[in-house]
Order: sequence, then structure tokens, then C-alpha cells
Amino acid sequence: MQASDVQTIAGQGVETTAEARETAARIAALLRHLFLYDRGNQLRVIEESGLSMTQCKALLELGGLGQGTGRWQVSDLAAAFGVSVPSMSRAVDCLVKKGLATRVEDPDDRRVRRVEITSAGNEFVETLTAIRRTGMEAFASTLTPAQRRKLDAAVDSLMDREDIAQTFEHLKGSEA
Repeated sequence: MQASDVQTIAGQGVETTAEARETAARIAALLRHLFLYDRGNQLRVIEESGLSMTQCKALLELGGLGQGTGRWQVSDLAAAFGVSVPSMSRAVDCLVKKGLATRVEDPDDRRVRRVEITSAGNEFVETLTAIRRTGMEAFASTLTPAQRRKLDAAVDSLMDREDIAQTFEHLKGSEA
């Protein structure tokens, strides 16, 4: 990604109210704190894996943490993350070489190859999820009961959004 791409993305904000900008700033502050709360353990694991951010995002999507089915065409993964097809193809090639993903023939169209996560890829996704969950649990344990109730109520009010509820159910199920 070039600097001009970053400037274009940063300038693509939707028209918002002052209230929405304030909410966004509060969410950003919380997410930044949570992301760094575990002293960068999640980032360290990603860095040590040698995977790029594009590869990590693709692997997390293949692992079911996104809204996908688990089997993707490279072009669909590229579109989902706003990268070029050649860039995503290189990312997938790396995941395949590392044994984290595989290319499989589409059962409905033999000309199409789909990308699917392997058991090693699932283990990596579960490791990242566990590290993130541990950091979040450590943070949650620092909250007072009143703060925890307020946060629970705020987050619970968003569970009527299907995308958030699906992710919550997936993450809750991975704890078992």
C-alpha cells in the first residue's frame, strides 16, 4: 500500500455527526488500549509466524472469524480485503507453502480452485484467538463490577446485529 492509498482511505470517511465522531473516538481509545494491554503478545505471535497482515487476515477469514464460509476463491478474498488478486494470490501461496491453507477443487466447478484452511492453520487461528481472549480477560478483571455491568450492557445492546452476534457465537464456541 502506498502513501496515496492511505490518504485516500483516511479521506473516505462518511458524513458523521459530532456525536458519532465522539463515539468513534471512545471506541478507538478502548480498542487501542485493549490491543496493547497484553504487552503486544498477539502482535509478537504474528511477527514470529512470519505472516504478513494480508496473510493473517486471510487466515482468520478462512478460520471462520469473518463472515465467510471457510472456502474462498482467491478473487473473493482479495475483494473482501481490498487488495489486488495477484497480491492475495501471493499471500495464499505463502499460506499453502507454510501448510496453513490448501487449494482444493470446487465440487461444483472443477475449473475453480478454492482456498481452505488446514488443521495447522486452524491451530494458528485458535492460538491468536486464545491470546486475544486472555488479554481481554486480563483487562476485564481490572474493571469494577459496575464498570463490567455497564460494558456488558453496552456490548449486549449490539448483539441484535447479525454480524456481531455470529462472531460472538463463534468465539464463545471456541472456548469449549
